[in-house]
Amino acid sequence: MSVLNFDDSRLTAIGLLSEVYAGLMARFQPVLTAAGLSEIDFETVIRLARSPRQRLRMSDLAAQTGLSTSGVTRVVDRLEREGLVRREACPTDRRASYAVLTDAGRERLETVLPQHLQDVDDCLTGLLSMSELEAFLGSLRKIRAVVRPCATAGAVETEAEAPAPS
Repeated sequence: MSVLNFDDSRLTAIGLLSEVYAGLMARFQPVLTAAGLSEIDFETVIRLARSPRQRLRMSDLAAQTGLSTSGVTRVVDRLEREGLVRREACPTDRRASYAVLTDAGRERLETVLPQHLQDVDDCLTGLLSMSELEAFLGSLRKIRAVVRPCATAGAVETEAEAPAPS
């Protein structure tokens, strides 16, 4: 006789999360593909767009996306060739560089975001009441803090990174 409980709620939770994620990505992919963006391309440019001065240190971008440093370099190389991102040297640390969203990158996001946000609303946020959504977001943040604590690396600009007063 097995001591395992295949009806364990922990298995249900992770199974549901996996199914929801796969379903959402399948729903979002056609819009991203039409805009010429892969899932990781979109994640990269949206993270840059939502960051202070629309830029992140490459190491912070790697941490936020969960990519290795070489993986994020390849993504940024590709996005740079497309003109969606550019690199900037860090003025205070010669070893570091920033990925910066370009005007073309913002324009590409402007083409994809209306339909993407409608899809998000249709199959996720719009299904929840405001209190359910707030609780859901709180739960996700609590889980993220444990499983991906670096997911917000660079989200707040430090004094050293801020532009000098004019």
